[in-house]
Amino acid sequence: MDKKLRLIVALQEAALEIRNNSSYQWGHMGSCNCGFLVQKLTNLDKGKIHQMAMVREGDWREQLEEYCPNSGYPIDHLIFDLLQFGLTTQELAHLERLSDPRILNCIGTEGGKLNFNDSEHAALYMSTWANMLVDQYSNSVDLIKLGFLHNQSA
Repeated sequence: MDKKLRLIVALQEAALEIRNNSSYQWGHMGSCNCGFLVQKLTNLDKGKIHQMAMVREGDWREQLEEYCPNSGYPIDHLIFDLLQFGLTTQELAHLERLSDPRILNCIGTEGGKLNFNDSEHAALYMSTWANMLVDQYSNSVDLIKLGFLHNQSA
């Protein structure tokens, strides 16, 4: 499966699971906003994610700020894997705090804020982000098809 498409599916699955799962816990590195997405993209369980993250101090935002692919820290290996899906460290940091202005604009939040530790807000943010990526993905697919059809007629 295409990496961008896999990211879209993972965001949708994470949003659905957060809505339906009572184990959402923002203070747990494997059960928070990033943690749920990591579970879906890597198939690691929340306990393993938390264990990998706790080798170094800090929440997801702080871990992302300290990211170094050659550090040897398990969390940095995990972050590297996430970046292979086309994510950026900035997008992941925004996910943890539900703070990406583009996504907030699409949601239409009053005052431009969501509560980052509210499971409903986390699910809304992820599903909105997934929908934005679907729009971008479908537009790129259409362009590819047009290019392919144009080349076929030449």
